[in-house]
Amino acid sequence: MSIADTTAHLTPKRWAEAGRLLIRKALAEFSHERLLAPEPTGERPDRYVVRGDDGLTHYRFTARRLRLDHWQVEAASITRHRDGVELPLDALQFFIEMKESLGLTDKILPVYLEEISSTVSGACFKLAKPYVSARELAASGSFQEIETGMTEGHPCFVANNGRLGFGVHEYLSYAPETASPVRLIWLAATRERATFTAGAGLDHESLLRAELGEATLERFAATLREQGLDPDDYLLIPVHPWQWSNKLSVTFAAEVARRDLVPLGEGDDAYLAQQSIRTFFNSTSPSKHYVKTALSVINMGFMRGLSAAYMEATPAINDWLARLVENDPVLKDTGLTIIRERAAVGYRHLEYEAATDRHSPYRKMLAALWRESPVPSLADGERLATMASLLHVDREGHSFAGALIEGSGLTPSEWLTSYLKAYLTPLLHSFYAYDLVFMPHGENVILVLDERGVVRRAVFKDIAEEIAVMDPDAVLPPAMERIRAQVPDDMRLLSLFTDVFDCFFRFLSANLVVDGVLEEETFWAAVAECVRDYQESTPHLAEKFDRFDMFAPSFALSCLNRLQLRDNEQMVDLADPSGALQLVGDLENPITSTHPKHP
Repeated sequence: MSIADTTAHLTPKRWAEAGRLLIRKALAEFSHERLLAPEPTGERPDRYVVRGDDGLTHYRFTARRLRLDHWQVEAASITRHRDGVELPLDALQFFIEMKESLGLTDKILPVYLEEISSTVSGACFKLAKPYVSARELAASGSFQEIETGMTEGHPCFVANNGRLGFGVHEYLSYAPETASPVRLIWLAATRERATFTAGAGLDHESLLRAELGEATLERFAATLREQGLDPDDYLLIPVHPWQWSNKLSVTFAAEVARRDLVPLGEGDDAYLAQQSIRTFFNSTSPSKHYVKTALSVINMGFMRGLSAAYMEATPAINDWLARLVENDPVLKDTGLTIIRERAAVGYRHLEYEAATDRHSPYRKMLAALWRESPVPSLADGERLATMASLLHVDREGHSFAGALIEGSGLTPSEWLTSYLKAYLTPLLHSFYAYDLVFMPHGENVILVLDERGVVRRAVFKDIAEEIAVMDPDAVLPPAMERIRAQVPDDMRLLSLFTDVFDCFFRFLSANLVVDGVLEEETFWAAVAECVRDYQESTPHLAEKFDRFDMFAPSFALSCLNRLQLRDNEQMVDLADPSGALQLVGDLENPITSTHPKHP
């Protein structure tokens, strides 16, 4: 591929369109988080203006305000003005003009602009791809066609595809939207510094035999023997190609020189990067495990590494949760399953450990885990779709969720009832029965659809790094103490109000309203009915329903972009995640009016 070919997606027209879409999102989300304060222009009720820091530059746009203070900004309506002159829209200039309003420091601003540039560039690539309508994707899209067909990324974060560390060649090779086949690199790691752990009934040899096959294992063993090394002294670790080229081959050079790490070459299977970037789906053999790798790239406020120390307890945490789900009749009735992280391997670089604290990215450069594939669990007529797809909107403004509803033959309320039982009911029950919370955003949930596009059940994933138990008195095995979280009572329900209502349902509802599928009241009435149905079916938890009231009139607005704007390399103190939250005022609860306690 020539140098010109690598940037062929970057044209003036696409850059202008992608920049306009990003400014639309910035106006919407920064207004939602009360960083910007749109004022009515007086021209008509839906026309607003936002002023830049200099008081001279301003942006005019049309917007519809929906529940949860959601700003549905019309992209085509946005204009930029200064001293009576209309100026072209410019995504980078927008953040410079709003620097003070957004709280961007001199240190953070240039790095944030780099993330914005990367995000807009990625959007240009998506605009250059052949157009597939939401209806076509909903009707015939396969699991991975849907996964790689998503265009927005995280719905809240404005700079959501920063991927700092990727050059254009790496972008084209490893970004999920490019759908480029990837072969993982394998390293042999001395057992003196590497640790492998597995769930019940699994060991290192049987896992790798199933994943790699005898021929590949023998090839790797021969590579070690050719160097006078004994294969029995080593564990095998899959590595992201970028991580090997850009980090391990340099930062871990001493380990390679001493043969504590030995590069073995690529595996034979082809993988596809998922929305989370560092997780790979086996496209050669879809029934084999996902592989999640360490990736020292900054994206959405974090270095996307994997902790070798954390990996040790990962299989045990997954087995514990799988037993809980299997033995709970309420969860079982919803159809919920989890895809377990069945095994994990990590390499401990002793010198970097001596030089850093346990949260340092230097301790998260070389680890991997194997997660079950959902494919073998499918029954006849069932298919898979990432839940992130429900927020996908095509270039004509039609939503993937709306297309599923249209094709299902159900009313919107009926379709939502099935979806909410599969997704929301398990979250409610986990919270109220076990003080257990997930990080249930769209990329962490896979939906199982029937042949009509109706949601049959949900599959939760990314377990060990994302779940938390908030009960200080819960009895947990010693290896699982890390999932215990100290969260004040008045903040516990934010795990549902923020993560589900504000960061997912707010967008799903808005997309369906704008697409003409339903009215806002219909959507939130379905949510309220799901909550009421769950509470009526579990009367023994009534005291907790009163203590943690899902129908409370309001809840705190927790702002994700404010975290990233404050520190886009480490936006949350991992030692105190709840203490790092940026809470700014309250949001009115959209289901309160449906409950007799709160007229």
